[in-house]
Amino acid sequence: MDTLSEPASKLARDAHMRRLVEQLQRLEERLRAGGGPAKIERQHKAGKMTARERIAALLDPGTPFLEIGLLLAYDQYEGEAPGLGTVTGIGLIEGRHAVIIAGDATVKAGSWWPETVTKNLRAQEIAMRNRVPIVYLVDSAGVNLPYQDRIFPGQYGFGRIFYYNSLMRRKLRVPQIAAVMGPCIAGGAYLPALSDTIIMVEGTSFMGLGGPNLVKGAIGHTVDAESLGGARMHTSVSGVAHYLAKDDAECLERIRQNFRALPGAADVSACQPPARPADGLYSALPADHRLPYDIEDIIFRIFDAGDYAEFQPEYAPEMLCANARLSGHPVAIIANRRGFLRAQGRPRIGGIVYTESARKVAYFVETNERLGVPLIYLQDVSGFMVGPEVESEGIIRAGAEMVEAMACATVPKIILTLNHASGAGYYAMAGQGFDPHFSFSWPTARLGVMEGDSAVQALFSVELEKLKTGGKPVPQQLQEQIDKTKTDYERWLDARYAAARGHVDAVIDPLETRAVLTMALEVALHHRGQHLVVETL
Repeated sequence: MDTLSEPASKLARDAHMRRLVEQLQRLEERLRAGGGPAKIERQHKAGKMTARERIAALLDPGTPFLEIGLLLAYDQYEGEAPGLGTVTGIGLIEGRHAVIIAGDATVKAGSWWPETVTKNLRAQEIAMRNRVPIVYLVDSAGVNLPYQDRIFPGQYGFGRIFYYNSLMRRKLRVPQIAAVMGPCIAGGAYLPALSDTIIMVEGTSFMGLGGPNLVKGAIGHTVDAESLGGARMHTSVSGVAHYLAKDDAECLERIRQNFRALPGAADVSACQPPARPADGLYSALPADHRLPYDIEDIIFRIFDAGDYAEFQPEYAPEMLCANARLSGHPVAIIANRRGFLRAQGRPRIGGIVYTESARKVAYFVETNERLGVPLIYLQDVSGFMVGPEVESEGIIRAGAEMVEAMACATVPKIILTLNHASGAGYYAMAGQGFDPHFSFSWPTARLGVMEGDSAVQALFSVELEKLKTGGKPVPQQLQEQIDKTKTDYERWLDARYAAARGHVDAVIDPLETRAVLTMALEVALHHRGQHLVVETL
């Protein structure tokens, strides 16, 4: 328990969370500013909206935009690549969920860094996995040439985008609409070419395998951009593009018109508000990540009131399994309880997976898989229990059952990391390597194989024990190594560090948890079935 009185403890927790959220919001605000006011003004003078203005105009009025990958590589390239020259996310267009990829020409003319490929592939994978339409708002100068060796080749290089284009069009029948709203050069031109619908904007669009300078250098022919690959040429001469728009606004309206022509309409389910207000989420977690808290308090502030039923509450209580509703949709929750508990007459440490809890979760997951109920994992796991007792109980086999049940489930899987995500427990709780449909975290999340103190024990315990036995002080050099290890682990465990490397789709404000999980769930519900890789083997 917190050592402070309950009111003081809540204030401390609230203040801690608010500081983290404020730090996150300042970082996100800087990244969303793209290339800055001067570059934005240059875009406007060219008669073009910015990427974010285009997205805002495209979405249904008053509906949210769930941005994906905003923090990816934010701490690289000396801060010169905010957003990596692209904006990706999910929103509603004519009442239908859609993935949007928009080139941000305010950042190095929308050129691509290596992680831009990663970001765009992730957006395409979301569209493929969930069978929702995808819109490309193309405005890019192409590959950032100094980094071409990490962009052009490889299984997950630039070409993978066109592979996904082809699968969506020929195999998965995922609608793809490409709006060329700026330059689209070289191999990048295949992205709209492999889409179902291509719209170009008169006067600002260009699409071609090579620009005028390359054409002159390669074949000695002098030609202007409009004649070579402009909107009017491609809509009236080559026939490559399908629609001509006079400006950005008309182009976006053409996209909406295409959505209105798609079969099937979005259905909004009735829902109940949570039993407790969301504002209590800021004080739900202790500022010290090692202290316990009430996981039900978090659940009752996110999920619908009513229809909440915990599965086997008295058996292996360190793992909470419950059926509930999220904005009216039936869901199955798998969460970790923290603190010291007792079960079957034995003490339990919350956040640890035991033999019984692994088998409990495996059964719960398999049952909900048969019933077609989506799974939501609330992660705060430190790992599996170790020792002779649990080994003799067969914890390895039980853990394998838990992992296998989760890995083979075809229902939507969404994870939210609240606090710890460590060791093999992270994998068993639908870690990113097992392809959950979406992966989010709070600013308090700590993703890593172990905590810094544990790493110090693993790396230096033998030396420290020898010094202690000999009654000798810790040498300065060794102490510096220990301090550096702890510092490194604190940095590596930070939620923003994980997001910067694509280990989560987004770090979210706790107050937005219900809205974010609802949107992710509703997107995932578009397709219930095996993952793309399984289907196409």
